[in-house]
Amino acid sequence: MSTLKPERRADPAATESALSRAGIRFTAWAEKWFPDAFIFVAIAVVIVALGALANGAPAPAIAKSFGDGFWSLIPFTMQMAFVTIGGYVVATAPPVQALIDRLASIPKTGRGAVGFVAAATMLSSFLSWGLSLIFGGLLARALARRTELRMDYRAAGAAAYLGLGATWAMGLSSSAAQLQANPASLPKALLPITGVIPFSETIFLWQSMLIALVLFVMSVIIAYASAPRPNTAVTAEDLGVSVEREKPDLGRPEQPGEWLEHSPILTVLLVVIAGAWIYQEFARQSWITAISNLNTYNLLFITLGLLLHWRPKRFLVAVSKAVPATAGILIQFPLYAAISAMLTGPKNAAGISVSEVITHAFVSLNTTGSFPISMGVYSAVLGFFVPSGGGKWLLEAPYVMQAANELQVHLGWAVMVYNAAEALPNLINPFWMLPLLGILGLKARDIVGFSFLQLLIHLPVVLFLLWALAFTLTYHPPVMP
Repeated sequence: MSTLKPERRADPAATESALSRAGIRFTAWAEKWFPDAFIFVAIAVVIVALGALANGAPAPAIAKSFGDGFWSLIPFTMQMAFVTIGGYVVATAPPVQALIDRLASIPKTGRGAVGFVAAATMLSSFLSWGLSLIFGGLLARALARRTELRMDYRAAGAAAYLGLGATWAMGLSSSAAQLQANPASLPKALLPITGVIPFSETIFLWQSMLIALVLFVMSVIIAYASAPRPNTAVTAEDLGVSVEREKPDLGRPEQPGEWLEHSPILTVLLVVIAGAWIYQEFARQSWITAISNLNTYNLLFITLGLLLHWRPKRFLVAVSKAVPATAGILIQFPLYAAISAMLTGPKNAAGISVSEVITHAFVSLNTTGSFPISMGVYSAVLGFFVPSGGGKWLLEAPYVMQAANELQVHLGWAVMVYNAAEALPNLINPFWMLPLLGILGLKARDIVGFSFLQLLIHLPVVLFLLWALAFTLTYHPPVMP
């Protein structure tokens, strides 16, 4: 009589490709050894301060630039926080939830569902990276409820992240492009270097739109082709993740003062007032100019979210759930502003700042032709340690844009080089995954194997396009407001 050995559960990573296994191991290492993103920006503050000292700047001048710069970016910090909040309240509104359910009925296979999530997420990212994260996560959950598809939930989660990992910086919520289009949001030290660069010279360049199109098509194909087939797919049920819809408990008004919280009267009045202002903004200028103003952009999303939630109570519940996702922005962006001030402010006896030292290094090591590639690689590497498009731009812009001026590289294209390259490390950096992972009920290691595969293919394609398309543009000096 034979005896049967107890069945051992196979290692899920062993069923994936070599590239996916490498990505899973890399993320496991990063989760074990990498501290919170705040630690990286704190280290950056110390390094820049030491660099300014080594450059010969007086210690009191360094301390003063830190304090003066710390609060210089508060408007932009709040604007970025509202990008997150606005995207969340719109994506979680009942009409959008109904739209998500309808969209989830379209795919016919599990692999098709993964490709569909990738496409929907990236399209929404052109409007708002905050919207894309939440929308993509909710769509993946809705598709996971269709158990007959046998969709790999991990691959779908990675596809839901492609908006932030591939295309968001090429769209309307690009932090660098928004900053450069809004002189009131730029640090005073940066404005003379870059001038004002409108959207027509950044995200709406035909070269930028071509890269966005290539990234979109390529990412959907990779997402579909890398998704496991039904016999090897790991579903949400297999992972022990519940994907049932959560309905907020709004309760009933028990006191007279609570009645207005559940009535749409104030919602309608607020939307009318806000809508009138938004209409005036679009009527008095081109829509490109209007939407490039972060205040208009954010109020548009907040107003739409308020209207879609209909009742103030439901809207406030959505806002309260969105606020925790802004914690990193609120505490880190002031430090980024302080670093920018320390890079450009304190000077040595010869009148040279740290930013100018780095600029000279960039210029000496590059030509006009090589600048897009070197800046792209540098931005991508730095992006893993400083996972913030807007914050990191404030660190890089003082010296890379000065180098672009000296090498006569189109300044708008330099912004787009940064945008396209900066998004790449997001594919393996857990920082911006957190809001999405909270919705999916997964860990970073569950999805990064698939996103790492995207990174390996994106990197050479993006760098080539940034280099080749740079030759189609002509340099123009900075334009002051």
